[in-house]
Amino acid sequence: MSSGIRATVEFSTPDICPIVDHATAAEATVDSVARSVRPSGDVQGATEFSIDAEYEPEEDLTPVFAHGSTQRYRIEHDDGVSCPCECLGQFGCPVTRYVARDGCLTVVFHAADYDELQTVVGELRERYPDVDIKRFVRAPAGETAEDSVLVDRSKLTDRQLEVLEAAHDMGYFENPRRANATEIADELDINPSTLREHLSAAETKLLGDLL
Repeated sequence: MSSGIRATVEFSTPDICPIVDHATAAEATVDSVARSVRPSGDVQGATEFSIDAEYEPEEDLTPVFAHGSTQRYRIEHDDGVSCPCECLGQFGCPVTRYVARDGCLTVVFHAADYDELQTVVGELRERYPDVDIKRFVRAPAGETAEDSVLVDRSKLTDRQLEVLEAAHDMGYFENPRRANATEIADELDINPSTLREHLSAAETKLLGDLL
C-alpha cells in the first residue's frame, strides 16, 4: 500500500527569504540549511546556511564555521520572520530539501496524504501567489526505498557539478583510471586539493540520496 507524497515547489520572488538574497548576492547556490527549534520566548530562533564562494555580506551575519572555500553563517530571528519554511513547519511538514539559486527558492517536503497536501498547498498559494508546483510523487506501492531513488543534481553547486562532470569525462572513476586528480585539476586550472574537496562534497551529497 502506498503511503505519503513528496512535493517540490518553487518560489521566484527573490525577497521571499533572506537566504535567497544572500545566495543571489554571492552568485552561489545555497543548499545546506538548518533551522533551530525555538525552546522558549526568551531565546531567538536561528538559521544556518553555507555558501561555497567568496562573499562579504552587507548584513550582520555571524560566521560559525569555515572549511576551504565554504563559509557557514548564522541568522538569528524572532517569530516575525515569515517564509515558506516557517509556513510548512506550522503544518508539521519540515523542509526536506532546500535550494536557493539565481533568485529562486526550491523546497521539497512530504505530506501524509492528499488531504494534507491540498491544505498545505492552499496555504502556500494564499501566502505566496507566485508559488510554482513543480512535482508531486506518491510513494510507490510494493517497493522498498532501494527500488526507487531520486538523485537531485540541484544539491550540487555549479563548481561541484563542473568538477564532477570533468572527472567523469576524463575517466577518473574508471578502473583503471584514465586521468588522475592532478591532470583534471590542470584541465580546470585549480589546485588538486581544491579538486578533491569539490569531488568529496559532490560525492557526499549524491551518495546521501542514493543510499
